[in-house]
Amino acid sequence: MTRAEARRHRRQQRSKRLTIGTGAIAIAIAAGAGALVLLGGGSDHPTSANAASRSAVTTAPTTSTTTIPPTTTTTGPPSITRTLRLDHTITGPITPKSVVASGRGLVFAQNMIYKHSVTVYDSNFNLVGTIPDSVDLSTLGHPEHPGVVQGGPVEAAFAPDGKEVYVSNYSMYGPGFAHPGDDTCSPSQNRDSSYVYRINVEKLTIDAAIAVGSTPKFLAVTPDDKYLLVSNWCSYDLSVVDPATNQEVKRIPLGAYPRGIAVDPTSTTAYIAVMGTRDIAKIDLATLNVDWIRNVGQAPRHLVMDPAGRYLYATLNGDGQVIKIDLTNDTVVARVATGQAPRSMAIAPDGQSLYVVNYDSSDVTKLDAADMHILQTIRTDTHPIGITYDATTNRIWVACYSGAIMVFDDATA
Repeated sequence: MTRAEARRHRRQQRSKRLTIGTGAIAIAIAAGAGALVLLGGGSDHPTSANAASRSAVTTAPTTSTTTIPPTTTTTGPPSITRTLRLDHTITGPITPKSVVASGRGLVFAQNMIYKHSVTVYDSNFNLVGTIPDSVDLSTLGHPEHPGVVQGGPVEAAFAPDGKEVYVSNYSMYGPGFAHPGDDTCSPSQNRDSSYVYRINVEKLTIDAAIAVGSTPKFLAVTPDDKYLLVSNWCSYDLSVVDPATNQEVKRIPLGAYPRGIAVDPTSTTAYIAVMGTRDIAKIDLATLNVDWIRNVGQAPRHLVMDPAGRYLYATLNGDGQVIKIDLTNDTVVARVATGQAPRSMAIAPDGQSLYVVNYDSSDVTKLDAADMHILQTIRTDTHPIGITYDATTNRIWVACYSGAIMVFDDATA
């Protein structure tokens, strides 16, 4: 049995032993409602607008199951020759912080603290399930936390086989958690440690909770499935987790406000945007040693890599720019201003187009990844913050913090 097969076997055995309740509970949460200004680029966790006026959607039972098809990619003209157009808008009781496509026909939306849920959609925009963030941690291997608590979904990352998805929780809320995370924080404040949930994609249920640092934000699974990497905003570090055991194997200090993560296709190097600095960390995944790409710009937030692993793209929350870095010499080779407060990005499977959501100007910009010139800018609802490319349909899904998910077709030249 190979190491990868052994890891899968251990996960399967562990899943059989773990059970959780699926009912949501009401927990009173003391949380500040005012928006914060952080690092010159606006809050990374802004106050959500009320979406109550939007049309409701029907929530599928949390016990529903889904079929996981193999990864497919829709072919067509080169992405730079296509034009974005609005295809569909999803509304309802959602406050999406992020959206992530599985590559197998599903899209997961993380609804942050205000709705305490993850909503799952198929490629026809149907809601196929709503997963509450309420868990009894003691049933998931953490007896020190008996009783039901809630999380606060932020970002998600799929395992390479698409059978599991990991979701970071901004904080945990309930008994035993008295010091929740914040957008302005430091390790000296001793904010509560939090958890990453593992969700079974077929069953749409949480089957594991992984202890990490304080206020985990972004996360990524290495292509070889060796590590789950989690950036911890308030503890200023990176959790390195073994997905086979769901245990943290190392905590790597990085500095103020680590966030975005990108891993090269060979699982050799991971890159982490450290938003309280001007730098991007480089983690050697063989040794877990740290090196740096220094002085790229103010407050690097989100990272994506081209499919070949040659170029790294970063949004600069402080400078209001998107940059392109040549990884052969770790040099910034292009900069462009896309809009006000560029946040998250996605890249087309052919590597030719880059898509950027601009939080304060409420639009999405499509760039030619080769020379970084703007191909198109299209309006969105207020405060677009998350984006993903669904390769099965050549569509861009955009999470708007005002309470909508907008889906743009990018399939027609």
